[in-house]
Amino acid sequence: MTPYLAPSWESGRDLFKRNIAGEVVMLNLLRLREIADYAATPQIAPEEPISGAEAFDRYIAHTLPYLEASGGSLLFVGEGGPFFIGPQAERWDRVMLVRQSSVQSFLAFASHEGYLAGFGHRLAAVADSRLLPLVEMPSIAGVEAA
Repeated sequence: MTPYLAPSWESGRDLFKRNIAGEVVMLNLLRLREIADYAATPQIAPEEPISGAEAFDRYIAHTLPYLEASGGSLLFVGEGGPFFIGPQAERWDRVMLVRQSSVQSFLAFASHEGYLAGFGHRLAAVADSRLLPLVEMPSIAGVEAA
């Protein structure tokens, strides 16, 4: 199974083609490594090995100030597990919902030099991931969204 750790050129193009106006919420599904792998970024590696979960916690702590400065917010972080409906062999260890004021703000955040300096914690932590941009739907038949 191919791990997905970064967007492709095509997925970036497709995100722009959606012409999302206003807020976007990013649904993150994350499968974490048992032991974090800092081979790509040894300059930020801890002295002793840590778990993927611990490395991801370091990523969140590093990222939050940049996310908030860009107008975004962390809406939800949760522990995953086996599906109730879905493939029994598939698992996601963490789930996150991140709100951003616009796709442009998200891209500015994701390319910020300060944010990127700590991105190695995410690389070390994550074995596989999915990132799905979500747009709130208008109310349906008088039912208001939360």
